Amino acid sequence: MPTRPTEPQSSAARNIYAFGITSFLNDTATEMAYWVLPAFLVSLGAGPAQLGLIEGVAESVASFAKLFSGYLTDRIDRRKPLVVAGYAVANAVKPLLALATAWWHILLIRFSDRLAKGVRGAPRDVMVAQSVPKERLGSAYGLIQSMDSAGAIAGPLAALVLLTRFGIRGVFWAAAIPGALCVMVALFGIRETKQRASDSNLAEKSDRASSERAGKAAEAAVPTRAGEGLPGAFYVVLMAVTLFSLGNSSDMFLVMRAQNVGIPVAMAPLLGLVFNLTYTLGSWPAGWFSDRFSRRWIAAAGYLIFAAVYFVFGRAPSTLAIWITMAVYGLYYALTQPVLKALVVESVTQEVRGRALGVYFFATSVATLVASLVTGELWKHYGASVPFYFSAALAAVSAILLVIAPAGTAHRLPAIIA
Repeated sequence: MPTRPTEPQSSAARNIYAFGITSFLNDTATEMAYWVLPAFLVSLGAGPAQLGLIEGVAESVASFAKLFSGYLTDRIDRRKPLVVAGYAVANAVKPLLALATAWWHILLIRFSDRLAKGVRGAPRDVMVAQSVPKERLGSAYGLIQSMDSAGAIAGPLAALVLLTRFGIRGVFWAAAIPGALCVMVALFGIRETKQRASDSNLAEKSDRASSERAGKAAEAAVPTRAGEGLPGAFYVVLMAVTLFSLGNSSDMFLVMRAQNVGIPVAMAPLLGLVFNLTYTLGSWPAGWFSDRFSRRWIAAAGYLIFAAVYFVFGRAPSTLAIWITMAVYGLYYALTQPVLKALVVESVTQEVRGRALGVYFFATSVATLVASLVTGELWKHYGASVPFYFSAALAAVSAILLVIAPAGTAHRLPAIIA
């Protein structure tokens, strides 16, 4: 009898670690290519406008893929095939960057890469949520995010070493190695999850079943349309995050701004290393802390850090300031990425987690598309500083919106006393 409860816990722990290793390898491959992409685009005759178009189109297709996969996730029993296929396609196209001879080739490759990421995002995050109890959501997402950003450290380091010997195209070819390992771990390491896999004991199951029955009764009494089953707390978060995302353009603009200030092209991967170091170190503690305090306040702090970083990039007083600010930028990611996922998942019932994540990813991706296009045009017509000041202002407003939400949505606040 004592062994029965430990089997699901052991399987859940295996799943979290498998997702973490998969994320590490995938991000290693991605970041090897990502941080040298602006320089590669310049070598092909492209500039900020083309970069904005590429990243904008890539994010737009990802947004629709995330919305579709979110709704699909709630309607299928086996989610692992979607996750594995997403990793397989993304890592099959990355090495093709080495064959690109025009900027539109990169557009097609980024299109495929982001499409695959969009397809795997919601099912993966729902599987994570089903692998742990609700009170450990932040820690689980934080651990996986730390592994993911650790790959974002390994990737730029590998690119830095390979650049001097094999050039940019050699870096793209080398990305195939961690990419292939990522697909193998996803295929053989991740296990399928089932509904209520996160329940830790019979009492918790009973309480959750009662709340779900009450939720279903309320939904039946009040007919809704597209937003059925998604409560007001979810939409408050969505509104704040979407507004923020309208100023959250591709990080490639940060790299381009750094090069504009005087940081050499060869140092671009090191910029990625600096920011991902703080991202890696901060993600798990931020997720763990969000299980014990208000997730909205923690995410708002991340937004304020973003605002400060973009303000400094707008002024760009020195190359030293850029290096320091890039390190601080990792704290923004750590305080928002795992925390906001946990906030979205806990604000809805199990039956609509995929839908909630899909809508969340869709809204932020569409806003990021607009942000990348707007940043490219603002830079082109008004100079480099203006788009960074604009992004900083939106981030500050979003932080305020996130913390002044109606009291009814701040259900995490008493958790610090429990």
